[in-house]
Amino acid sequence: MTSEDIAGGRAAARRSVNPTVHDVALEAGVSPMTVSRVLSGGKNVRTELQDKVWRAVETLGYHRNENARSLRPGHRSGLVGVTITNIANPYYAEMLRGVEEIASANGRRILVGNSNEDADLERQLVADFIGRRVEGLIVVPSSTGDGAHLQGERLGGAPLVLASRAVAGVDVDTVLIDDVAGARAATARLLAEGHRRIAFLGNRSSVFTGRRRLDGFTLAHHDVGVEPLADLIRLGQQDVGAAEHAMADLLDLPQPPTAVFGANNRNTVGAIRAIVARRRSADAAGATSAEIRVAGFDSFDFADIAPVRLSVVDHDAGDLGRRAAAMLFEHLDGAPAAGSARVVELPVTLRDLF
Repeated sequence: MTSEDIAGGRAAARRSVNPTVHDVALEAGVSPMTVSRVLSGGKNVRTELQDKVWRAVETLGYHRNENARSLRPGHRSGLVGVTITNIANPYYAEMLRGVEEIASANGRRILVGNSNEDADLERQLVADFIGRRVEGLIVVPSSTGDGAHLQGERLGGAPLVLASRAVAGVDVDTVLIDDVAGARAATARLLAEGHRRIAFLGNRSSVFTGRRRLDGFTLAHHDVGVEPLADLIRLGQQDVGAAEHAMADLLDLPQPPTAVFGANNRNTVGAIRAIVARRRSADAAGATSAEIRVAGFDSFDFADIAPVRLSVVDHDAGDLGRRAAAMLFEHLDGAPAAGSARVVELPVTLRDLF
């Protein structure tokens, strides 16, 4: 086969309404078997070949039809695809329960995928859901990636609703939590109590919610005419263990914080563990340790019996799921009113648990 034949084949594939695995293989310059392996998870396929295949998939708009044999023409799949970022976080279990409640009431079932904050995995999950002919998608987007896989032309006509986070350039209905106001209120409570050395434990600033909650933390300081202390800000803790380690480092400072704000439940729990461990060490040595005031975004199991003075920014994760699902079914059951995509911010409540 000449280079002209290959180029002509690629051009024909790009014009195809329903591109095949062979079209993707031709576009990527690999074998159909390599394409199949990449679409099935990429096991034993070199990274550079995976990248070529995924670029070809996006160029051609290819979607695997996993259940075409089981669907008769004109019949719906009855499925809604949902991706979340951390299946180990109980917060998302509540959110999924809310989605399932609305889906069940509308005679649908949900398929759930966990991206683990990995944009490539999220892209693969979305492609797999579209291949299974889901009727719509609810996505908690990962903190990386450009969102190209969430654009309408990549979704095979399936409507999309974003939950918890927005993505620049993806103009779809989105349900958010009032992150800025919640973080601002919690930090204002600490400042009103006289604290000025307030630590911040949160996600990377590239994470949509992490950035907004850091903004709220900063605004609360500016409201009283002070600046947050940069040496007390720790970003990038994705789990409880990392947050505990970050808090332990803060407690080792010559001037440790007198209070800490956890930007999500994992960071708050990690902070509490470090504080309690330091307290026990001091007790064992016959010394005393300063009490550290804690505030956090999102509640968690047993927060009401935490061994510290604790306030939480509370909201209903189940309601987040219900609202996102309700917006999706408005699209499925008849397009919503004309106009730009809707953005809903759900309210939060600051609660003292001591």
